[in-house]
Amino acid sequence: MDRQIYNRTVKVDGVTIFYREAGNSKNPTLLLFHGFPTSSIMFKNLMVALSDKFHLIAPDYPSFGFSDVPTISDFEYSFENIALYMDKFIEAVKLKSFTIYLHDYGSYIGARICLKNPDKVAAIIVQNGNNYLEGHGPQWDESKDYWKNPTEEKKKKVYAFLSKEGTKEQYFAGVPERLHQNISPESWIMDWERLSRAGNLDIQFKLNCTYPTNFELFPAIQQYFRKHQPPALIIWGKHDVYFDVAEAYCYKRDLPDAQIHVLEGGHMALETNFEEVSHMISEFMKGNNPV
Repeated sequence: MDRQIYNRTVKVDGVTIFYREAGNSKNPTLLLFHGFPTSSIMFKNLMVALSDKFHLIAPDYPSFGFSDVPTISDFEYSFENIALYMDKFIEAVKLKSFTIYLHDYGSYIGARICLKNPDKVAAIIVQNGNNYLEGHGPQWDESKDYWKNPTEEKKKKVYAFLSKEGTKEQYFAGVPERLHQNISPESWIMDWERLSRAGNLDIQFKLNCTYPTNFELFPAIQQYFRKHQPPALIIWGKHDVYFDVAEAYCYKRDLPDAQIHVLEGGHMALETNFEEVSHMISEFMKGNNPV
């Protein structure tokens, strides 16, 4: 049984995209889109666990993980443009059909992939991924205020998430102390090492300033759900302080057959609840990809 993860790169419009791949490509494919502040590293354990049954691919976006970090002057750092590169990545690695995993930033990038490639998307898995306004509680007020009325003083407050402590908080914020032992320190430490490369914090801030375009996309992605009715697995760590658990149930409005699982975990449920999440994904994939 081959559980090897292969670490590969491919050029997309001159940008080197790093990606991890595991499993037999003849098996159903799971395309894994990471969130902020991490990379494909968040999926390593999942890839090992599921590679005997499925084909798994996890890319790093430009400026994340081990992909290239083009300068701001050479690359448009927006969710729309990164999604465009991921769409070309899908073409480059010749994926014809896949279940798509949407987490955090990956939800916005993946939503754009769904809209462009509805016939390629066999099913969706949302793990603390935002597609409804209910996910954004008062903790977003400061950022929203800056996006609407940017000033240098407001920028300093918003920019604070781009720090070593801010990176660590993505994993630990709101998580019950008894679950802290489930979180691997190398995860957030590696994230910060990659984020803090020369020029990358300003790049990440520029990308974050295009966040409102994701809210504008919500009606379109919800219409996609209603029209195409992709089989859906919604997994939510209820202690997530970034995306409110109220959103998990919103998917039922447009996807009445969606499976909803709210877990005693946090934003990074693959860390806090790995056994539960990996089992749910395996069963969901088997159920929607009959051999």
